[in-house]
Amino acid sequence: MRWLPFQLNPDIPETGIPREEYVARKFGARGKGVNERVTLAGRQVGIPFAYDKMTVQPNTLNTHRLMHFAGRAGRQDELAEELFRAHFMEGAVLANRETLADIAARAGLDRKTVADYLAGDEDKGVIEQADLEARSAGIGGVPFFIFNRKIGLSGAQDPDTLLEAMEQALAEGGK
Repeated sequence: MRWLPFQLNPDIPETGIPREEYVARKFGARGKGVNERVTLAGRQVGIPFAYDKMTVQPNTLNTHRLMHFAGRAGRQDELAEELFRAHFMEGAVLANRETLADIAARAGLDRKTVADYLAGDEDKGVIEQADLEARSAGIGGVPFFIFNRKIGLSGAQDPDTLLEAMEQALAEGGK
């Protein structure tokens, strides 16, 4: 499996914006209800979402750069898990490069190497190009699954639907 970049909100400034402002802009009056529904669904499967701890809605360009970096080290899955935990359960500010370096260390990456990487702009153009290609291909949200470069599924899907898509991709000449 490979994680590919896609920014839900590429226009958010690099430092992020207040989460409350973001939710009000994006969802209006129904914003609080959206978080409550997700929190309840998470509780049913053992995921303790903590939207009340989220103070900043981040721009995720540096997060995607870090995922790209982790891919070279074979640690994308571990980093993704730590990023999700930090953001959705701990309320970590993913717009902060030092916070990202701390999270990367939890995922088994060298903190100093990551901090040095994030201090520059290396791979920024790679991520921006990949994000643009995803948008050009019609991807407009996450999660989005691509199986064997043939079958795409958007949104949260039940396991049977995912399995069917995988089988279909295999039947269409996959490995």
